Amino acid sequence: MRQRCVLVLPSTGEFDSRTYRIARTLHERGHDVTVVARWKAGLAREEIHPIGYRIQRVDADTLDGIPLVGGVLREVVRGLRRRRRASSPAGAGSPSATNGTTAGWAHPVASEAPPSRAGRLAESILRRVRIFLMLRSHRRNALRQAPAADIYHGMAYMGIGVALALGRRHGGKVLYDSRDIYMVAANLAKLRGPAKWLLARAEKRWAQAADRVLTVNVPYAEELARRFDVPMPLVVMNCSYRFTPPEPRERRFHEALGLTPETRVVLYQGGFSPERGIEELVKAIHQVPNAALVCMGYGVLEPKLRDWAAEPRNAGKLYVLPAVDPTEVIPWVACADVVGALFQPTTLNHRLSTPNKFLEAMAAGVPTVVSDDPGMAPIARDAGCGIPVDPLDIDAIAAAIRTILDAPEDERRAWRERALAAAHDRYNWETQVQGLLEEYARLTGKPW
Repeated sequence: MRQRCVLVLPSTGEFDSRTYRIARTLHERGHDVTVVARWKAGLAREEIHPIGYRIQRVDADTLDGIPLVGGVLREVVRGLRRRRRASSPAGAGSPSATNGTTAGWAHPVASEAPPSRAGRLAESILRRVRIFLMLRSHRRNALRQAPAADIYHGMAYMGIGVALALGRRHGGKVLYDSRDIYMVAANLAKLRGPAKWLLARAEKRWAQAADRVLTVNVPYAEELARRFDVPMPLVVMNCSYRFTPPEPRERRFHEALGLTPETRVVLYQGGFSPERGIEELVKAIHQVPNAALVCMGYGVLEPKLRDWAAEPRNAGKLYVLPAVDPTEVIPWVACADVVGALFQPTTLNHRLSTPNKFLEAMAAGVPTVVSDDPGMAPIARDAGCGIPVDPLDIDAIAAAIRTILDAPEDERRAWRERALAAAHDRYNWETQVQGLLEEYARLTGKPW
């Protein structure tokens, strides 16, 4: 029986592996799947993914989210933007000119005149309420364009509010996929005052309004049940599909970067964000002979990483590659010798995290050096697929990498075999998605 599912994303959906796997699974089972994502310049408003599901991208713009009563503020900001474009030496066509689509508020170039008092006030207000305005804009535009569905699957705290609005409009069931503990993650962990209180209160209300909350590991589920005062969330780990690496192993990194045959590859792949152990790996790799650190991904640290890679002291030790399509991640990871997954213990979210890069390394049959925290260490020890360390200790990180790389060939093969065995047995998408399909069926009374 053909069912309908809409997955609501707070991103463009280009690199969202969890959404890709859910959408692919449902499409291959014969269901009608639409991913409602956010639009940005250069991307199609609507397209069919090569797998076959539909992607719709809608605007989620700060100014568009200001209610009618905020029209004065909206016009102040728009006027200021126009004056800034006009005052820029390169004019409105300059690459530094403000983009008025989804960027919200852009920083002025150095040559622009400082904003007026009204402009500063408008900027201050928008900065504090930007999340709420983007949510409002995203919700309004999704309600105009998203189709009716049996299930609305809201991804993250920026997607669940939209999914609930669609569920109310069309009568579908709503799931909140809380992939992090957002109020203690990244920049939100540092947010204080009324905005943080309002956002936390809104997320709890959304979670309680959803028909089911799910998340990505047991430590998160236990914490979210307490925070939201909801039943224990369903755990659907963000594992990859079962994969069997080719023999002999491919040498994609060596070929792409011109590495010498004896160079061992230590890989960090995923988001280039602070506090994920990238800086620690850059330091540790200098204590590992005949090895290079390859950072493959995208994010705010990319310019800094490329600057570091260009420094003479890092010659031959640090390389940066762009992110690859989600369908190609595992074959690339399988070409590494060790993967680093060293989230720093700066937030509760990080301490409890089981990041994709750890599970993807397991799927690829690559041993890992991981943070000695509840989200990864128990799995690494139980499966025998990695070495947990203090993620702040550079010497310990380097020693763990050397332990794996310098082991005899039969021991290195055993590391890889244990990782693959765990991935093929339990930590794979084919196994994990069964719980989600059963929950869809329970909520809708229809087989999925």
